[in-house]
Parts: sequence; structure tokens; C-alpha cells
Amino acid sequence: METRRVPTFCRVCEPACGLVATVEDGRVTELEPDRDHPLTQGFACTKGIAALDVHRDPDRLNHPWRRDGSDFVRTSWDEALDGIAGRVRSILEEHGPEAIGAYVGNPSAFNSLVDPALGAFLKQLGVTRVFSSGTQDCANKFAGSEAMFGSSTIHPIPDIDHTDYLLLLGTNPVVSHMSFISIANPMKVLRGVRRRGGRVVFVNPRRIESARPDVGELVLIRPDTDVYLLAALLCEIERTGGFREDVLRDNARNVDGLRAFVRRYPPDRVAPVTGIDAETIRAMARDFAGAPSAAIHVSTGVNMGRQGTLAYWLAFMLSLVTGNLDRRGGNVLSQGFYPSAPRAGRVRGDDPFFPSRHGKVRRIRGTLPGNLMADDILDPDRPIRAFFVLAGNPLLSVAGEERLRKAFSSLECLVVIDLYRTASGEVADYLLPATDMLERPDLNITGLGLQHRPYVQFTDRVVQPTAERREEWWILSSLARRLGYRSMLDETPTPNPFARLDHMLAGSGLSVEALRSEPRGRFLAPLEPGRFFSDQVQTADRRVDCHPEIFAEAVGRAEEIFEELLREPPGRLKLIQRRDAFMHNSWYQNVERLKLGDHDRNHLYIHPEDAAVRGVAEGDRVRVHNEHGAVEVDVRLDDALMAGVVAMTHGWGNGRTPGMRVARRHPGVNVNVLLPSGPGSYETVSNQAHMTGIPVEVALTT
Repeated sequence: METRRVPTFCRVCEPACGLVATVEDGRVTELEPDRDHPLTQGFACTKGIAALDVHRDPDRLNHPWRRDGSDFVRTSWDEALDGIAGRVRSILEEHGPEAIGAYVGNPSAFNSLVDPALGAFLKQLGVTRVFSSGTQDCANKFAGSEAMFGSSTIHPIPDIDHTDYLLLLGTNPVVSHMSFISIANPMKVLRGVRRRGGRVVFVNPRRIESARPDVGELVLIRPDTDVYLLAALLCEIERTGGFREDVLRDNARNVDGLRAFVRRYPPDRVAPVTGIDAETIRAMARDFAGAPSAAIHVSTGVNMGRQGTLAYWLAFMLSLVTGNLDRRGGNVLSQGFYPSAPRAGRVRGDDPFFPSRHGKVRRIRGTLPGNLMADDILDPDRPIRAFFVLAGNPLLSVAGEERLRKAFSSLECLVVIDLYRTASGEVADYLLPATDMLERPDLNITGLGLQHRPYVQFTDRVVQPTAERREEWWILSSLARRLGYRSMLDETPTPNPFARLDHMLAGSGLSVEALRSEPRGRFLAPLEPGRFFSDQVQTADRRVDCHPEIFAEAVGRAEEIFEELLREPPGRLKLIQRRDAFMHNSWYQNVERLKLGDHDRNHLYIHPEDAAVRGVAEGDRVRVHNEHGAVEVDVRLDDALMAGVVAMTHGWGNGRTPGMRVARRHPGVNVNVLLPSGPGSYETVSNQAHMTGIPVEVALTT
């Protein structure tokens, strides 16, 4: 028996932690953390190791399937691709490219070959009605960086190794390992701040697991009010003379607009809305501005609010006005192996909005608001008739499940490319089996521009794909060929799907072939401040826009929302999303060993005081409802929550997913049925869906 130990890396989230696979006679028998990996040094989470369970799950899609009435029949690749191409060609000829749409899920971001292949495929078809999971969790950051810095790929990260004061909003690193900062073993790194004598301050609606005594402090905040806290911090810093006028004079424009906005929200005014007393806010402002160095990071808990873009804007304004942007220990741009800011994300100054039946709409990095997907498919004048879902499960990850089911059922052709027959796959016309991370070569591109310690690693496939699983680039190229378009498969002498990545690597003197000989990768130049304003800001005048014109409507809306929050009745419950170390969106719904104990379903977490008022006790079954929908779920009392806040974990709701047997035995409920959908349910400036701070009612079931 031949046994090999193969270094590779995880593709569940941004850190891309090093793993080692044990391969015996062509089969992966073990997957474990790579203790010899120079960056991650043996760190990996439960979800990363469970990739082996996903790889050998008997419920995986191993062959193409075609709908036949109410069931699926196995088909060949040739028959499936010919059938799809025939339907798409017919729709294109009769209705044009506006009748074709696509949805791209989160896993595509962790596959370096998907984006260029899908982009080329859709561009040749002329498809512009494209949606993505990005508008569910991070589109605000793309919109914010475009407006402030002139490029959607500029996201200066905290220089944690050197900072004296780190402010973290809406993140729980011990569970989610952070987002928009690629950092291995974040808790170890954060403990290092304390060991150096620095401070870490978390801001969150619950007493999160990360806020341990040896890591940091916690400030509780009411959901969806972070923007007012940030405005108040800036207001107080300006009032006390803490703005670095020299920095602003040399590197910024529209500072007066910023001043005018934050002056509306002094600490005393925002205290009743945020739930943070005014003196605490003043102390936070004083400490941030007075620290030798200070850095800030906002994450998903902020992104998903109604004003995620304004919050992201104000976070960087806090860094800028205190002189901490592009400063050692402050917020610094991480470049990695490719300078994406001037090449991949730069935007023109044109108005990005265009009219639609939903009012003015825009695209963020090429995608429309996910919350309008059902509306666009069901558009009475311009319906989408054929739809591709790649590496996503929108029925459970986007708001408005029942309307989206209706929309999908109206399609003439729905193609799902995935690892499983997901909830979305159950209503498909064609199911196409994709490879998993152990079956394909890859480069850790997801962390590009976000790495705490810049690092590049290439992995070849660990094993050959099982059965008839195929890489997404091959599937898309094969469809393009059948439709008569250019295809990577037509390249001679052989297709090179890594040509684009070789081009990107060349600027750093690297290539895919060179990295093959370094299976554990290599470090790149560390974070170096000093050239952000001169070389990396991409606005026309190389200045940071402190009050972008595109924010005008959102700025006006901020006051309306503030007044609305002031008028809220006492006792109003607000729902937040709660991350779970045993669930990652819908990726791990079918892994049996992640369903142990309380992790076999999702629950409603509620503060004991709020429960008592409603006559609810631990373990009771309750109905959680609002104007958007209702779910029935078991209760868990949680005094770590701020009073007035309830929490649920997303990624559940597989009661109608027979193709995933474990997930169906442990279905849980789809919390997203409680979220708003359609026009008005997302932040107009960014397409970001409103997914946290949702008003709900809770009552015992009868």
C-alpha cells in the first residue's frame, strides 16, 4: 500500500490554514493541521478538518443529473451539457441575454479559477443580471472603499502586531476567525496585544466568547447602531481637538462634510440609541485618539445592518483623522503578491446607478442586489428564464425563501453546480457535480490584499476527483464551447487555467510552477506603511474622500433611522445572526459529527429577563415572527446577550432537502424567512441586505 503525506491548505475562510492530507492508494484517509506550515503552525479549526467528511460524504453529487418530472435521472456529461446548451441557445435567440441570470455563492471566493471562468462565460453570453452572496455579507465594504479610496479592493487592515489600541466591531474571532483580514489563529495574535501592554476592545450586542480576560474588553451595543457610535467617537475627537489637521490637509478632501455629519451625533445624543452611556463613549474616543497607535476593524455584524457602508466609512475616518491610517500600529494596506488596488478594483467617477422598475439600482463588483433576485426572475415585462447557481444555496441564504422558490419554479431552465443536491438544487433542472478542495489545484487568492502576514501558497490536487466530479472552470468552458463561444478547452497545446494567476504572480517574481516546488508556500513582503496616500489611493487627486457625494442619500437617511430608533417602544426585541463554530453558512449542513449535542439544530437565544416577561423558559418551543415570516424554534436562555436582543444561527432549514440526508434529519429552521426582501430591504448605496437588528416578536406556541 502506497502512503503519502500531502501538504495543502483549507478553503473555508480567508486564513487558508495549512493542512496535511494522508493519502493511501489514492484515497484521503486523514486530514490534519500542518504543524510544519511556516504561517499557520498547526492551527486549523473544526470546519477545516471536517472538509474530509465533505469529501467522502455518500450524499455528494458524483454524476450529472437531469430532472424528469418530479424526480432526477442520472445522465452523462455530454447529454447534460448538450441539453443545457440547447435550452440556453433557444432562450437567447428568442428573448436575448437579459433572459439569462446567475447567482454565485461564497465558496467561489475560495476557488481561484472560478471567477475568471464564470466572468468569461457570462460576458460572452451577454449576461448582466448577476447576483452573489457578497450582497448578503460584505458589499458595503466594496462600496465604501470605492467611494473613499477610488478602488473596491482597498481595505487597510489593522497592524495588530504593533498596535497599542485595537477596536473591533461586529466580530467574534474565536468562532469566525475574522473576515476581511486573513489571519491564522487570531486569538493568539490578539493575546499578543495584551502581552505587549496594549488594549483590545470589542463592541458587540452580546458578551462574545472572544472577549476573554486575557484578550480584551467588551462594550455592549444595541444592534444596528454602530454607525452612531462611530459618529459620536469622531464628534468627540473633533470637539477635543484630536483631528490631525496636517494629515487631513495633505491627504484628504471634503473634510467639512465629515465634520458636519459627525457633529449631529455627540455622545449624549447617541447614548439612548446605542445603549452605551455617554461617558463610556467619551472615554473610548479619548483612548483611541490618545494611544501611541490605534487600529480599527469592523466585520459582518456591522456589515449586515441598514447602514453598513456608512459605518465602514466612519471606521476609516476614525483611523484617518487620528493619523493612524498608513501608520505603524494603525491601519495598513496589505499588498501580497499582486497590487490589486490600481489594477483590479479601480473605478471611474461615473454615476453607477441606473433606473429600473425597483427605482435606481447599481452593481457592486458586477453583481445586483441579491434581495432583488426573485423580483428579477418574476419581472412581468423582462423575466429571467434560464438561471445558473454556482457554489451557492440562495433558497436558504437569501431572504424570502417562499417567493424565491416560486421564482425558481417559474424558470425554463435552472442549472445548479455544487457539491450537494442542496435545497436550491432540489428545484433545479440540471445538477452538475463540482470538485471539492481536495480534488482541485488552487492558490490562496482569497486573502490577497487582506493578509495580516502576506503569504502565498499553491496546492496541487491531493487526489483525483471522485467519480464524475469536475472543476467549475471545466464545466463552464464546456458549456461555452457547446454554445459556440471561445473556450479555455480550445487552447493549444493544452488548456492553462492558471495563466491569469501566472500573470498576477509575475510582478512578484513568482509563478505557479515555482510555487509547486515550495509546497508550503512562502512569505512575501510584510506590511509596510508609508506609501498609501502616494501610491495606493486611486481617486483622481490621490486624496481620500471624507464625504463622498454618493453617500448623500444615505447620510440623509441616517437621521431618519436615528429618529426611528429613538421612537421605538420599550421592550422591542431585535434579532441578530449568531455564528456557530460547527456551521459555516450552508457548507457543513450534512456533516454528522458536527451535529453533536446542542449543535443538532438552531435555537432562539434570549436574555432571561426578556424571556421572563414573555413567560418563556429554557427549552420551551416558541414562535418567532414579524411582518416578513415566522418560525417555530426551541429556546436557550443566554445572559450573555444584551437585554432586548435575541439571536439565531443561519444556514439551517433543510426540511425539504432529501438529497442531504443528515441535514434533513437535523433541519433546524431558516432564520432568513424573518428578514425583509425585495425593494427597500437593502442599502441602496451598496446593495447590502439588511440582516441584523431585525424587529421580531416571540411568543409560546399553543
